[in-house]
Amino acid sequence: MKSQLRVLIVEDSEFDARILVSLLRAGGCEVISRRVETAVAFTEALSEQPWDLVLADYNLPQFSAPEALKLLQEQGVDLPFVIISGGIGEDIAVAAMKAGAHDYLMKGNLTRLLPAIERELREAEVRLARRAAEHSLRESEARYRLLWETASDAVLLMDTDSRIYFANPATYPVFGYVPEELVGQNLAMLLPEESQKARSDLVQMLHSSVREAGDRHRRVMETLGQRKDGTRVIIEIAFNDMEFQHKRWFVVFIRDITARKQAEEELRQTHEQFRVAREIQQRLFPKAAPQLPSFDIAGVSYPAEATGGDYFDYIPMLNGCWGIVVGDVTGHGIGPALLMAETRAYLRLLARNRDDVGDILTRANRVLAEDVGSERFVTLLLAQIDPERRTLRYASAGHPPAYVLGQDGGLRAELKRTGVPLGIDSETTYTSSEPIELKTGDTLTFLTDGIEETMSPKNEFFGDGRVLEVLQGNRHLPAAAMVDALHRAVREFASGAPQIDDFTIIVMKVT
Repeated sequence: MKSQLRVLIVEDSEFDARILVSLLRAGGCEVISRRVETAVAFTEALSEQPWDLVLADYNLPQFSAPEALKLLQEQGVDLPFVIISGGIGEDIAVAAMKAGAHDYLMKGNLTRLLPAIERELREAEVRLARRAAEHSLRESEARYRLLWETASDAVLLMDTDSRIYFANPATYPVFGYVPEELVGQNLAMLLPEESQKARSDLVQMLHSSVREAGDRHRRVMETLGQRKDGTRVIIEIAFNDMEFQHKRWFVVFIRDITARKQAEEELRQTHEQFRVAREIQQRLFPKAAPQLPSFDIAGVSYPAEATGGDYFDYIPMLNGCWGIVVGDVTGHGIGPALLMAETRAYLRLLARNRDDVGDILTRANRVLAEDVGSERFVTLLLAQIDPERRTLRYASAGHPPAYVLGQDGGLRAELKRTGVPLGIDSETTYTSSEPIELKTGDTLTFLTDGIEETMSPKNEFFGDGRVLEVLQGNRHLPAAAMVDALHRAVREFASGAPQIDDFTIIVMKVT
């Protein structure tokens, strides 16, 4: 894949275009892109600068992928043209491929996007190389040699018996052979003896009718190569055929992709580690809210990545009380998730033996301060609910306020910060608040800053004002429905933009 990729995107959805650019950047490309959605804008973009690739939605209100493909062909521009559609039939996709499109993918399944683009960019290079080679051979063999000697891939010129007539200098870093050692040899010497199937497949590819429709994708294969010293490398072989002086020749491009394959395997293992970490973390969250007389409780956490740093819990405490916990570790990913799990373990252990929430946070902080580096801390609010007395006490380690709304929707109380976040200063002492009476019709909401700090496309924060508006407007609903309403309001406010931070919500209603 090129380090810098210029992509012309035919798409009427800015969000879908941003997703495509994000996937390309995640693959290691520096992306320069432009989104167009009309024929005029598409033509102007083609004339303004050269492009490496066209990604086109099939149907747009004023334009379409077939129209864009036709304009591209009329201008004689040979660019990889990939259709990305929300849902077109197989017959339409086949027709588009016959018309000249190079591939098509579904918007709901973009796992093939990077491999498909890499393949088509390589195919475009092959087509360009073939045109250049034919021209060079017509001009002079010296000019032909100069062209291939500057190529970064190993390039071989072979006859139909796979005998090598030319090898460029790049064959040395790939296989350890200088070009003169390969001339006159069979291509099979570059493949291990045990790779009989690869040899057979390659011969079949070389001698198949490459001009038949659909054969284009059969001209690239991955297999093991053998260096001069006997070591194995993973190689990608791409080839094209040409007629010169009434004889058929094959131009073969070989690239060492060992490092790329190792990187892909490491990425696969990382994804698997994230999957396992997310599974473990999800098991740490409460399976269900406690069933307390006269209380309706619901909570949920949505991580920004596979694993998040947000935390919520319902903890049984002494004397029939329950602890409601919501917390946020700085950052998101595996590291914060591990710190979240550690915090959860300390709180649950301390709550078995102590009933003062300030004392619990003080003791948890002493331990966490030893384990947390200077770049990490935990904001956390621990509220103790006494169902029998219908009272609440809390302590907050730098966490955003929780809200207590009355039956009329008015704000009865804010559970504000009572100390600095956990892990910053091991000597911090946290105190418990005075008891707060809970009345029938009250609604308590605990949340993390990912909700209030969600940004709109206009760079506005969702803010605590909108949080209260949503809660007040939906206070007649059950707790679970209020949680869903707040989450839905936040996502609508973000207009579908990717979630940047974790966010967590607990709603508790007094009935």
